[in-house]
Amino acid sequence: MVQDNIYQSRWAVFSMSLPIFIETTLQMLVPNINQIMLSWYSDESVAAVGNDNLIFNLIILTSAVLAQAATILIAHYRGAGNGAKINEVCSVSAFTNLIIGIIISFLLFFGDNFFLNLLDMPKEIYDEASLYLRWIGVFSFIQSIYMSFISFLRGFSLLRITMLCSLFMNIINIMLNMVLINGYGSIPPMGVTGVCISTNISKIIGLALVIYLFYSRTPARLSLSYLKPFPYKTLEKILYLGLPSGGEFFSYQLSQTVIMKFVNIFGVAMITAKVYCSIIAMISYAYSQALAMATQILVGFFKGAKQNDEVDKRVKFTITVAIILSGTIATLVYFNNEKILSLFTENPEILAIGEIIFFIEIFLEMGRAVNMCMVMALNAAGDVKAPITVGIIFMWCVAVPGAWLLGVHLAWGLVGIWIAMACDECLRALIFLLRWHQGVWKKNLI
Repeated sequence: MVQDNIYQSRWAVFSMSLPIFIETTLQMLVPNINQIMLSWYSDESVAAVGNDNLIFNLIILTSAVLAQAATILIAHYRGAGNGAKINEVCSVSAFTNLIIGIIISFLLFFGDNFFLNLLDMPKEIYDEASLYLRWIGVFSFIQSIYMSFISFLRGFSLLRITMLCSLFMNIINIMLNMVLINGYGSIPPMGVTGVCISTNISKIIGLALVIYLFYSRTPARLSLSYLKPFPYKTLEKILYLGLPSGGEFFSYQLSQTVIMKFVNIFGVAMITAKVYCSIIAMISYAYSQALAMATQILVGFFKGAKQNDEVDKRVKFTITVAIILSGTIATLVYFNNEKILSLFTENPEILAIGEIIFFIEIFLEMGRAVNMCMVMALNAAGDVKAPITVGIIFMWCVAVPGAWLLGVHLAWGLVGIWIAMACDECLRALIFLLRWHQGVWKKNLI
């Protein structure tokens, strides 16, 4: 197991962020790989799955943020030298995510029409979207528990292990997709049905693997005895850290769902363009997200050790690196956008709109880099009210109405929608930097 002295190195954020980057990229690739591989099968299937993945991103991020609260508390207790509470935190977190996951599974399987109608799903892709939403959704509880155990391993700094788990899951998913989507031998082409089968099998195998690694590589143990009597104070801490940050992510994904509803007005071609551009945009922010997650662990550890100066230094360093990195990568993507997009489609309408969108992406990604770092740092430091307050205000007063005004009302289409999203990210970044400078996070808030 990685010892606590890894945190003392100035370059710890890089050694920690690299496996997190690979792991989170692989996690994000599960739905995106499905879309990429479906692009060889049908553009309509891509549009159907792309719409549904907005809903699944909402669920995954909500589960992940609640699980991240456990990561913060584990790191905090390790920094404070208090190992007695770690088992309790793990047990409460796993139980909470299991209950939430079961509820979500039920809602998605039996309420698919409700969610698809909210998105104004076009008729030509409705059936495939319903199929994907129901049969990926019914296994959402597996994803919730998987995220819990991943968060426990991160809390113990076992970042390479979580990376290898995600790699293994993706390999299984890709191999099964290759056989099931387009068919092989006596196996007929299954399209979206094949994606459902491969995704769920890989998730089940991944969950079994992380449970085994948790028990074999960490001293922590789960037990119902930690829930009797129920430790409401520990749950309160998890919810204190998780609900506001989960609310911020929830608000973001919900705003993106509303924005996708605007995109659906423009037809399947623009839906597909939005999906492809969003997949490619992931290249720009994936490592910045990993830096933010590594910094979150460091902030939790040093806050537990009551070293605020070290917290401030680490966060400012991460933000600087993230801005430079995201901006540089987004610029490189812009200058090579046609070559990159042509890997997915030859549709001239999509290729033309992509060039404009990826120019706007340069500014959007620099703002997003700051926001990811600041949200995670503020949450880990205990200043949990600022991220959700700022997020809700700007997402719903800038991004959503701006997308409608520029994209729909002024008929700028996808370009107008992207401008609105960029304005949201950049304005929020400025507010978060000011909040950090104010130093509210220095108080003992956890």
